[in-house]
Amino acid sequence: MILFVAIFSYLLGSVPFGLVLTRMAGLGDIRKIGSGNIGATNVLRTGRKDLALATLLLDAGKAGIAVVIARIVGEGDPSFAAVAGASAFLGHCFPVFLGFKGGKGVATYFGTILALWPLGLLVAAGLWLATAAIFRFSSLAALVTAAAMPFVFLGSGRFTLFLGVLFMSLLIFVRHRANIERLMDGSEPKIGKK
Repeated sequence: MILFVAIFSYLLGSVPFGLVLTRMAGLGDIRKIGSGNIGATNVLRTGRKDLALATLLLDAGKAGIAVVIARIVGEGDPSFAAVAGASAFLGHCFPVFLGFKGGKGVATYFGTILALWPLGLLVAAGLWLATAAIFRFSSLAALVTAAAMPFVFLGSGRFTLFLGVLFMSLLIFVRHRANIERLMDGSEPKIGKK
């Protein structure tokens, strides 16, 4: 049953809402503008704030829905929730529908955290906002949050969920390799700058 949950969650996570919404709006292929990413940040580069917000909510929501369904199927077993969240996140980052070339997963990460442990989202959001406000780098805020959250889950005694969050956090770092290089050489753009 847990294999079914993993496959279903991966496929749900693979739905590229940013690409779907921009195409439906007649804006073409989002992968051909800006960073080429399918996430909300790149959708925002089209000038459509409404589509960017919808992409953000849907990318977060698909992981949350996967976790909720897994909890029902697994009758509350936290391992089902952890597998569902990690699988949906994996699907977003490496979607089967787009040749395994997906987004960086920040919105999906936050959606998974919310579904796994709502209080954890407050911690994650606080870390992201504080880091972004101090340093003005969205990527750095995501990396700091990803580095801290596994330990927040572990410290709260949620070991099974910790493993799922650790997997996602490691993938956040993998997906942000180029950002890390730019942060190190000083070429990463700050929030609000083109």
